[in-house]
Amino acid sequence: MTDALRLERVSFAYGDVTALAEVSFALGPGERAALLGRNGAGKSTLVRLVTGLRRPAAGSIWVEDWDTRDRPPEQLARRVGSMFQYADQQLFARTVRDDVSFGPRALGFAAPEVQQRVGRALAALGLEAHAAHHPYDLPPAFRKLAALAGALALEPRLLVLDEPTAGLDRALRARVASALLERAAAGAALLVVTHDLAFAAETLERALVLDRGRLACDEPLAGLLAAPPRLEPLGLAPPAVAALSRALGLPGAPVREADAARALARVAAGRRAPLD
Repeated sequence: MTDALRLERVSFAYGDVTALAEVSFALGPGERAALLGRNGAGKSTLVRLVTGLRRPAAGSIWVEDWDTRDRPPEQLARRVGSMFQYADQQLFARTVRDDVSFGPRALGFAAPEVQQRVGRALAALGLEAHAAHHPYDLPPAFRKLAALAGALALEPRLLVLDEPTAGLDRALRARVASALLERAAAGAALLVVTHDLAFAAETLERALVLDRGRLACDEPLAGLLAAPPRLEPLGLAPPAVAALSRALGLPGAPVREADAARALARVAAGRRAPLD
């Protein structure tokens, strides 16, 4: 099976300042990875490289069988859907529907296909009622959803998202999680830059942690979040559920809410069981 994304010893620098140094990893179809690290670790640079906005100084990046050095960003958009950290940088049309439809139209899809893709993207994020609104008439959180809908409407093999839940409340974060899980189930790989480790624990499965431009760890996300002593040196803090599980000594140190609730229920049931 062809990797959705593969980096081979990728390096990049801004002048004399190294941003990435020999980073290598691959994502398979449907794989859900969190790209983590403190500010300045190289996460945004990596996103720019994967989306074709920059070219690696050394090494190579492959999106399936495409070398990103050979493809302009507008061509990579056929396979890579991206969302910037600041949604306002992506929104420009007069209505949300027009904005979300821009990508599929630019890629040359026929009008019925564009309409279907836009409809699916708006429905996935609960934006149907806002489709005719100007994006800048919406609250910032809904502008963020509109930008994400634009990436979803491309229905790409790879979604690269920079802080998709920043500024969202619990209900909107749940919308984003549901939409991303749906796309992953359909075979899209996810590479998500986030400081929201509670969201990551609920939605993603693999941790790629950058530290000073190098890949410091690549492992299952749940295991990393359940080990607070390993997080602090990487500039990360465990989500509240992981901290609670550890404080209560829950078996398996769950990091997802549903898993922690089940573990807590089992512990409580065991304590209520009558003595023989």
